Amino acid sequence: MSVWFITGASRGFGAHLTGEVLSRGHQVVATARNPEVVSAAFPHAGANLLTVALDVTDERQAVEAVRAAVDRFGRIDVLVNNAGSGLLGAVEESSAAEVREQYDINVFGLLAVVRAVVPEMRRQRAGHIVNISSLLGIIGLHGYGVYGSTKFAVEGLTDALHAELAPFGVGVTAVELGYFRTDFIKESSLRHTANPLDAYATGPVEQMRQLTAAFVQPGDPAKAASALVDVVESGRAPVRLPLGRDAIQNIEAKIASLRQDLADWRELAEKTDHDDVQAA
Repeated sequence: MSVWFITGASRGFGAHLTGEVLSRGHQVVATARNPEVVSAAFPHAGANLLTVALDVTDERQAVEAVRAAVDRFGRIDVLVNNAGSGLLGAVEESSAAEVREQYDINVFGLLAVVRAVVPEMRRQRAGHIVNISSLLGIIGLHGYGVYGSTKFAVEGLTDALHAELAPFGVGVTAVELGYFRTDFIKESSLRHTANPLDAYATGPVEQMRQLTAAFVQPGDPAKAASALVDVVESGRAPVRLPLGRDAIQNIEAKIASLRQDLADWRELAEKTDHDDVQAA
């Protein structure tokens, strides 16, 4: 039996994951801005479920939530940084306040929870951190530039944490979710830029707005939750875990593009070293 600490557990992928972990007999610390929603969703979880109020942008709350988890269960084995928010609009349309909100939740909030949990995992010399990323953390997509940039940040942080925490027996994984049928593209999760510009009333960004409004996500979040728990329970979770055919296809295309750029510009790039390095 493991203890899972899941942020953003009241809806979407977080709720599916909470249910899957509980169904396997694990203990869950389910955090949300409105924890009573989680309690109502899992009325028969009993002592295996602890619901805690947590706005990830409040570092004090993160510390208190971790303290409550350890007081109740004695340890935290798996942290899932799932809480997040989206923004749809051109990069130019995105106000400083809108960009800051995205980073406050998706990046700085994740960091606040990591800072609160990692000391416990180091003390235990065991644990696993799962950072919920996106295929948009690998590919940049018009209309989602700001949101995607926060997930690029999550990818970089995951790489660093993986190296930093390995000596303490702590693993780290970024999960690149494709488009799963949650409420992510609904108003409860996805914000639209407040001041759209006429310049973007036609073209790729407007096409993305229209596509998003009519889009039916192909991924099944219940299957994704089950797959993620399988991977963590296997004890050999990778640094990156893409989930969904769309994620795999887009990541493969990005890898092919990077390889082509390297091939096309390798000779020029290598000439930028100092002459003594080139000669060696």
